[in-house]
Amino acid sequence: MRIVVTGATGNIGSGVIAALSADPRVEAVVGLARRTAGRPPPKAEYVRADVERDDLVAHFRGAAAVVHLAWLFQPTRRPERTWRANVLGSLRVFDAVAEAGVPKLVHSSSVGAYSPREDDEPVTEDWPTHGWPGAAYTREKSYLERYLDAFEHRHPRLDVVRMRPGFVFRRGAATEQRRLFAGPFLPGSLVRPGLIPVVPDIPGLRVQVVHTADLADAVHRAVTRPVRGAFNIATGPVVDPRFVADLLGARTVPVPAAAVRAVVGAAWRLHVVPASPGLFDAVMRLPLLDTTRAQSELDWRPRHDAAETLKEFLAGLRSGAGSDTAPLAPDRHRLHEIFTGVGRRP
Repeated sequence: MRIVVTGATGNIGSGVIAALSADPRVEAVVGLARRTAGRPPPKAEYVRADVERDDLVAHFRGAAAVVHLAWLFQPTRRPERTWRANVLGSLRVFDAVAEAGVPKLVHSSSVGAYSPREDDEPVTEDWPTHGWPGAAYTREKSYLERYLDAFEHRHPRLDVVRMRPGFVFRRGAATEQRRLFAGPFLPGSLVRPGLIPVVPDIPGLRVQVVHTADLADAVHRAVTRPVRGAFNIATGPVVDPRFVADLLGARTVPVPAAAVRAVVGAAWRLHVVPASPGLFDAVMRLPLLDTTRAQSELDWRPRHDAAETLKEFLAGLRSGAGSDTAPLAPDRHRLHEIFTGVGRRP
């Protein structure tokens, strides 16, 4: 069994490569990435390929499955740029899978593809996937759900699986995620118990998380089992401001959501943070996920709960943790790229 993974060097991709490589039934894993990476696990290889422009059919031929994870989170100020990479690049992947005759496609969707929640009742996979229109990320994830609806009708013999995880964390991705969403002005060393006295208690803010290794395990199961359709992936308990405050030994202070949005908007306009106010709006409207289908059809159970996952992530922030791939590199390696031009995209 030969499996091809796009976006192989990111947070989720590196976890999926490791999970697939550990399966004796998998003979080879090919990881496609825009930039070269470090040494892959046994049975795996990294190949430089861009989903926007390179020939993908040649890489996909003979594969038992393609796992599509490639995604560009930034720049949020240039939605046309992320649209080309995330939407048009994904369409090239899907069409190449069909042309190459690959029998299974596993696509990394998101909780962000779901329509805004109406209450705190967890939603199953049949909840509408119209996203939140005010953020590029949710628009793009939702658009790809619509495209896959039609794609499945055109290719009924191709098994399409859509993974819809909550927020995905692990220690080795902490520095990358700080860069993507908080920017360079949040020192990770300050995110420790005792140094943050208060956490804003924003009414209605609650999300779900999942450890990268647990999501990778779910993807591995989806690849190797005769399943199709969508799967919600998340662990418990639900994370809210009080939950975070307890982890940090802090107290909560009530703050209106409108005030937080105003601060985020001002910081985004001043280029202090890369996360847009539209993304904040989307997060405030995310539904909670019912993971019954993943448990029953994939026999999937998370090995890390929310507290373990976030504690590991926060420890990674404090230590500046990273990995040996370009997207996950610690800051000192990213500074080398910036000043030398290595890894820049034309």
